[in-house]
Amino acid sequence: MKRLAYIDWMRGLACLLMFQTHCYDSWLRPDLHDTVLYRLSQLGGTLPAPLFIFLAGVSSALVTEKLREKGIARIQIAKQTILRGAEIFCLGILFRVQEFVLGYKWVPWTDMLRVDVLNILGISMMLMGVLCWFTAADSVSVARSRGIIAALLVAVLIGFVTPPLWTTWRPRFLPWPMETYINGSHTYNQPQHWLFPIFPWCAFAFAGLAVGFLAFGDFARRRESLFFGSLGIAGVVAILLSLLFDALPIRLYAVYDYWHSNPNFLLARCGVLLIVMSLCYAWCRWGYAQKGFSPTIQLGQTSLLVYWVHIEFVYGRFSILPKRGCSIPTATCGLCAIFLAMLGLSLWRTRFKKKKLTALGPGTAAPEPAI
Repeated sequence: MKRLAYIDWMRGLACLLMFQTHCYDSWLRPDLHDTVLYRLSQLGGTLPAPLFIFLAGVSSALVTEKLREKGIARIQIAKQTILRGAEIFCLGILFRVQEFVLGYKWVPWTDMLRVDVLNILGISMMLMGVLCWFTAADSVSVARSRGIIAALLVAVLIGFVTPPLWTTWRPRFLPWPMETYINGSHTYNQPQHWLFPIFPWCAFAFAGLAVGFLAFGDFARRRESLFFGSLGIAGVVAILLSLLFDALPIRLYAVYDYWHSNPNFLLARCGVLLIVMSLCYAWCRWGYAQKGFSPTIQLGQTSLLVYWVHIEFVYGRFSILPKRGCSIPTATCGLCAIFLAMLGLSLWRTRFKKKKLTALGPGTAAPEPAI
């Protein structure tokens, strides 16, 4: 499959889920927030952020592996990954500044320092670059094995220390702009589950990094279909283990919050991501994902751009519909309009990029997107 279509399809799926969640949340009247449609849309909205962060880990592994196979020095590989992560982090800051400038009458200045998806994506990529530098070796296979073990250990460590960092071990001595990157407390008195701090969100990136390295292993290359089928089974097992651990009477933490900070919930969400990845691979391999033009793959190839732009036309000053003032049919029409507009923007971006690469000359490759 060219360009690893299942990765683009997963990103595109995250974009579609993101569109419907944001559109219904922004435009539906408050009295419609108790409907089944709204609840289902918000349930679907729990997937995009983990998918984007997880896929950033997968992409980092694939890029790192390709560079290692070309014999690129590990310091150069780390430099490329870290600089790309820094770029995404700066874009996250710029995005928040833009939101403040365009919505200055109702947006507090503290929102410019809020830890959001782009911020944590950038931090995750920089941290993964450091980890890949530490685990590098003369042999590509040895470096891959080290990377898998190290990434899984880091993901587990993040999961286990998240609950105390949210409760009993909160780093209150730090200024709030720094503490919010640890536990998402922001300017509030306690961590907020709708923000994206390092703990636990970076764990998804390191889980993706491990899966990405596994996808380059000898077994995955020889038996690719069996490998992705095994990922799906591993996802089911992870969910069952999460439920089992949650049902046990033993409690490791003073404050037990399964749905937000507990490692059991993190395990279940990673299981869901593995299942989604397995299904996306199957759909791209044997389904109709690559039969002709695929809007989902197209959106996945420019996910950063459509993420950035659609926010302003859904939540921002240029919202195409009245916020909290629409019926379900009106909001659905708006959702269709956003989808078509973002698809058109994505197609324009792809064609523009192709023209630019053609002008640069043959052999010039576009970097793997982070989101």
